[in-house]
Formats: sequence, C-alpha cells, structure tokens
Amino acid sequence: MCGILALVDTPWEAGAAAALATLHSRGPDAQELVQLPGVVLGHARLAVIDLVGGKQPMSAQDGRYIIVFNGEIYNFQALRAELVARGHAFATQSDTEVVLRGFIEWHSGVLARLDGMFAFAIWDKASRSLFAARDRVGIKPLFYSAQQGLALASTLAPFLRLDGFPRRLDYEALRDFLGFQAVLAPASFLKDVRQLPPASWLTYHAPTRQLAVERYWMIPPASEARPPATEQLAQEFDRLLQDSVRSQIVADVPLGAFLSGGIDSSLMVHYLAGAGAKPVRTFSMRFGEAAYDESDHALAVARQYGTEHHIIDAPDIGADKLLEAIRALDQPLADPAYITTAELSRLTRSGVTVALSGDGGDELFGGYARFLDVEANHPDSGAKRILRRLIARGLLPGALLRRSLAGQDLLLYRKVELGSYAGSRKSLQRYLVPATWAACRAQETLQGWRQLALAFGGQMDSGSLMRADLWTYLSENCLAKTDRASMLHSLEVRVPMLANAVLDRVLALPASVHFDADGGKLLLRSLARKHLPQQVWNRPKHGFSVPLQSYFNGQWQNVGDDFFGRSRQIAPFLESRALASLWNQAKSGKASRRLAYTFLVLLIWLDQHKLDAYGAA
Repeated sequence: MCGILALVDTPWEAGAAAALATLHSRGPDAQELVQLPGVVLGHARLAVIDLVGGKQPMSAQDGRYIIVFNGEIYNFQALRAELVARGHAFATQSDTEVVLRGFIEWHSGVLARLDGMFAFAIWDKASRSLFAARDRVGIKPLFYSAQQGLALASTLAPFLRLDGFPRRLDYEALRDFLGFQAVLAPASFLKDVRQLPPASWLTYHAPTRQLAVERYWMIPPASEARPPATEQLAQEFDRLLQDSVRSQIVADVPLGAFLSGGIDSSLMVHYLAGAGAKPVRTFSMRFGEAAYDESDHALAVARQYGTEHHIIDAPDIGADKLLEAIRALDQPLADPAYITTAELSRLTRSGVTVALSGDGGDELFGGYARFLDVEANHPDSGAKRILRRLIARGLLPGALLRRSLAGQDLLLYRKVELGSYAGSRKSLQRYLVPATWAACRAQETLQGWRQLALAFGGQMDSGSLMRADLWTYLSENCLAKTDRASMLHSLEVRVPMLANAVLDRVLALPASVHFDADGGKLLLRSLARKHLPQQVWNRPKHGFSVPLQSYFNGQWQNVGDDFFGRSRQIAPFLESRALASLWNQAKSGKASRRLAYTFLVLLIWLDQHKLDAYGAA
C-alpha cells in the first residue's frame, strides 16, 4: 500500500517534495520522485510484495511508460503468466509491473482483468498523456485537479501543501458532508479538486489539455429471478470467500486480521486459518461499555482457531487523541468509528504490516435494517398532500414536515442529518449564513445517492438501496474510514468480501435472498452457524464506535466548548448561535449527538487547514 503523486504541466513542480511528504505514513519505506520535462511523478512506498524489486516510479524497459501504483492486485500471478505467453519479459516479481505491462498490452482493457484494490497513474512519454484509474468500489482513493495542467494524488493532503494552489471551499461538498458525514465523489472539500469516482478511469492529454473521465464497470441490476435455495447459495459463498481470502494472503511481510467478534470479521479469520496461514494473528479492541464491547466473542473465535490473539483496551480518547486523529484527515469524515479504527490499526501495525477486514459484508449481504425500509412501505395519501401544501404556505410549522412525507422523499429525509427541510429539526438552512445557503444548492443534497437508488428500475426497494450504498456509504464512508485510519499507521488493510467474484455473484441475486424473519445477512448467518461459535451469531448486532454523549460531557467537553465557542472565527459561513445551541443540547441528549460530532469534526479540521470560504460561491 502506498501513496502516489503526479504533476503534469502545472506551476507547482517546486512543491512536489513537500506534497509527497504528506503521504509519508502511506509509504514509510521509500519516497521517490522522478522529474521529466513538464512532469513529476512521486511515490511513497509501503513495501509488501517484492520488497527489493518493486520500487517506484517504475518504467517499462523501453522507457516510454512510467507507473505509480497504490494497492494490491490479487490475480497478478495469473495475469503475469498470460502476459509472458504474449511475449512480455518481466524484470520484477511485483504486481506493479503486471499492471504496467497489462496496460501496454490492453490499454484501458486491463481494468476489467484486475482483481484487487488500486489507484494508479501511468505516464506515456510519447503521447504526453496520463492514464489513471480507481478500483470498482473505491477501496483506494484518488484525487485530481485539471485547473492548471493536471495534478493528481492519493489524497487531498498533497494539494493543501502546494504553494499557491487554490484553497476554495466547495459548498456543495460541505452540504453533503453535513447531511451524510462524508463527501461523495466526485466532489471534494476543495472546489478545484475532484475525486475520481469508483470504477472509473481518466485520461489527460497534455498537448491539448483535454481531460476525459469514464466508467469501466457499472453496478449491475439483479439478473437471477429464481435463485438457488439458501443452503446452495451459502455453499457457493463459502467457496467464493475461501478463494478470496486465499488469494489475498499473498505478501512478503507479516499478515493478520481484524477480529471484532462480529460475523464478518470472524468469518475472515475462519477462512484465513483454513488457508494455512501460520501463525494466524488477530487483533481486537475491548470497550468498557457493554453496548460497544465484543471482545468476549472475538476471544471465542480466537480460541476456536488457535490464533495469536491481541486485545487492546479501547483507548482513553482524550482531547489530544481526538485532535490528533481529526487533524490527520485529508478532508473531514465524521464517522466516530474512525478514531477507534485508527487505534486498532496502531496496535495491529505493531505486529503485522497487512490485515484482513470484514468490510463490505453489511452492504453486500443486507446487514442494515434500513434496507427493509423501502419506498412501498410509505405510500402517499390525500392527508399527507394537504399537510405538505399547508406547510409550504406557512400555515403549519415546518416541524410537521416529516409526517407529511411519503415514499422516496421520506427515505431521503431519513437518510440525511440535514437537508432542505425549512423549519424542521433537519433544516440545513438553520446552520448556514444566507450566502452559504444560497451557494450550497440544498435541493441537491445526496443527489448522487438518490440517482443510484433509482437507477435499478426507478423504485427504492431493498435491492436498489443496497446498490446505492456501494458507491456512497461503503466507498466514501466505510472504506474511506478504514483507509485513512489504517494508513495513518502504515497498515495495509485488505477486504476479501469485495473481491470481483464475490461482487459479481452477490449482485446477480435479488435482495430477497438476504432476508428472513430474523433480519438480514441470511447467507452469512448460515455460514456463521456452520463455522463459528454460537455466541458470535446468536446475538444482536454491535457497532464499532464511541459513546459520544459520555465524551461530550467528559473528556471532549472543553474541546467542544472551545471550538463551538470560536465557530464564528473558524467558519464564518456557519451560523454560530445555532451551532452553540446544538452543542449545548447535544450534551444534554436533547439534540443529535451525531450532528454535533459532525460539526465538531468540521471545526477542528477547518481550524487546521483554513480554507478560503468566500471564493467558492
């Protein structure tokens, strides 16, 4: 796992070294820059495969193509054999060279052949063009700007270190962050920087300054109207997940697994042990609050498989740890589990360089109750229509809005913390000064999610809701959280649930196969009953987070009082009085703690990075 940087005909070449330095924790083993006429390619390396030969930037033998690569390709050995049969000679044992030679052979067609997590860029000296791509579900991040030449990097952080690079706040990104706790691709917190969406590639032709972005894979609709019985499907996924884990344990460094004690991570440990990994090293966190603690369940799994198990007590997340974690983010992310994941990654990195995770299980296999909260459950009615009209005319208070909503509009309302809901408790307008409110286009809140949810037949049913989460909640929240938290401590995290074969099979199935009277994740629960201790699967679902109210009234109180008290100076585009009221009410449990945490993250981050909030309107 690594960090990459590319500058093509930009005015910021002199800042390349400083920009690359922001990626040091992603690649602590080596940092290299290659400078060509008008071009700088940079790479920060975390050595995992071919520790000696896999150095980057890596050139083809004729020198025409140069690659910087972040990620792992799990089928690289099979692709290598195919390329050798086509006449390619390899100088290294690395998957990076396989990607490079695959591009030379198949150009963008190589992307359909790659099974792994990746973000990479390839410079073609002859045509003076750059090709870059990101994996199917966005496991690895990639940001770019084509305002002055092309600048490209693994995260947003390098752009913030380029002297003279515009620091304009993107108000639409701010809007979605406040509504969803994460920024959705293609937006970023900088107006002049975009995120390359998952399953996409871009090309930039330097002589003409032409940029093109295209999808190379689309989330498919369900195609199997009459799926096999649950038992047969469970057997299929038993094999698929076993194969996925086996392919993802290739590494020239120590490897282990996160083990929370839930079904997903416990199954990963089962398959890891079955793949013959020795020793099997597992890492979990113990929480003091029973509602958050799964350490006994993790220990039961560790004992069953004889793992070398390590437990860390949930850290005393005081003000210093909170500030350190949030300031380390390249852009705001308000999932509280980011902090605990970072601490778990710190422990895990002390024992291994690579860890397997169960990320993706809930999204692919129906793990959230909200997937059953479908449009058809909330039909419209004459009474609701009358209520909406009266609210719109100001004859009834906006606080009644939720009762008036139906179908898709109600689902979107439930999805967001804030939106264009004037007068209601979810009113974004309450927290923005008038100029910001006008610039943020509140009616477009989570428009990307809405479009995805309607792309599979026009109805927000269970299948479309699950698919919409893949390129929104999974990619920009869950995977971004794991990437930033693990890379903060130079730990590579692999996600076998998201292998191509698993994705292809599960997305062919109707959503109904995942649910029974006991809820979702029917297929994974079937595998858990077969393989895991009963206490792992015969219990309610736990979250991996922090008790916000306890922290708000404890170790974070002074931090919150300080930042909310200085909100007018830190973020003059926000309504400081509304923020102060939110913070005080959240501490007493009378307002959304999640929303208060979202604003706290925003204020801490902005205080560190000081964006230009007035050039973006």
